[in-house]
Formats: sequence, structure tokens, C-alpha cells
Amino acid sequence: MTTTLPTDSSARLPALIRRLTGDEKHAPSAHSTVDVLQVLYDRVLRVSPDTTDDPERDRFLLSKGHGPAAYYAVLAAHGFIPDAWLDDLAGPESRLGHHPDRLLVPGVEIGSGSLGHGLGLAAGTALGLRAQGLRKPRVYVLLGDAELDEGSNHEAIAYAGATGLDSLTAVVVDNESASHGWAGGIASRFTVNGWTADTVDGRDHEALYAALTGHRPGHPHLVVARIESEG
Repeated sequence: MTTTLPTDSSARLPALIRRLTGDEKHAPSAHSTVDVLQVLYDRVLRVSPDTTDDPERDRFLLSKGHGPAAYYAVLAAHGFIPDAWLDDLAGPESRLGHHPDRLLVPGVEIGSGSLGHGLGLAAGTALGLRAQGLRKPRVYVLLGDAELDEGSNHEAIAYAGATGLDSLTAVVVDNESASHGWAGGIASRFTVNGWTADTVDGRDHEALYAALTGHRPGHPHLVVARIESEG
């Protein structure tokens, strides 16, 4: 499998995001994820519009599936979907819903939006790849900090750590929107179950790249991308 990395979508993304209208209440969700998504697709993920069915591709799962404007813009910037699709978000004939649909949007791995499902699906995907002897593909899943209030995540955290799913990387965008939070910080909830973890500035692309590629053998990996609260 061949991919073309790295690329730089910085010049195109702002205009692409502006084309998506009609879901302004979730704009903070989209804006908090754009830097992580850009670094993943520009520099990390081994997947392209031509390899969306290749068993050796990396998998990206958007668990934080509400407010997917930045995700759609990044997919357009990398040629997975036409730019023109962005002009009709959730329209009657549109493929782009307020939650991504894997059957309608090329490059999307899961239908998401109901929070708390993505990490379990990512752990299952990593386990399935291991069972097939596919050791090269990595699985990345993007979650929000408030999403960790959903109990299903903690079963997935414990399982992935206990089974050493080292092809799995979870990214938690921490914009301080969680109702409860964790004593000692988000990373402590994962590391106690055998994960490795890095906490970085979620706007710093070099720090994000180092963290996203900083996984260690034998352990699933966590990246906490801290985003300063916009109030």
C-alpha cells in the first residue's frame, strides 16, 4: 500500500470549513478538533482516497461524531469527498449529515454521534486486525473529554490495557467541557490500566505529531490534546 505523506492542508481548510453552515451550535466542537484532524491526515494516517478498502490501511474513527464540520473539511482537503458537498450540510439530498454515516461518506469508518461508542469500536477493530495477522495498520480514535462520562469507555480502557492493544491510539480533545473530570487529569484514567500517555497543546502541530507517533510496544497509547476553553 502506498500513500502520499506528508501534505499540508493549512491553506485550504479555513475556506472549506466556512462552506459548512447550518450546525453553528456545534461550531466549538468542530473548531476544537481541527488541529488534531489536520495533523492526522496531513502527516500520520496511512490512508488515501484510493486505499479506503485496503486491509493494510490505518483506521481513523471519529467517536466525537457530533459537530463534524472540521472532519468533513479535512476529508475534502484530502480528496475523499468533493468540495461541493460541503455546501449542502444535512440537506435533503446531502450525503453529509449532522453525524457522519460510513455508508454515505467515503473515508468514514464508522457511523457516529451517540457518544461513548467509539473507543469500544476502536478496541474491537484493533483486536480484529491482530486476529487477522495485520500488524502494520494502526487504529486512531478521537473522543471528547465530556464523552468519557459515558461508562462504556471505561470497559474499553480496561480491556485495551489488559490485552496490550498496542496498535490503538486514543486522542481525547480536552476543552474542559466534562461535567466531572478525573482526579489527577484525564491521562491518569488510562495509565492506571496500562496505557502510555502524552498530554500536549492541542493547537501545537509539532507536539501533536510527536505524541500521535509516540506509541510504545505492548501498550495502547493516549494523546490528550488540551484546548484552552473559549468560555
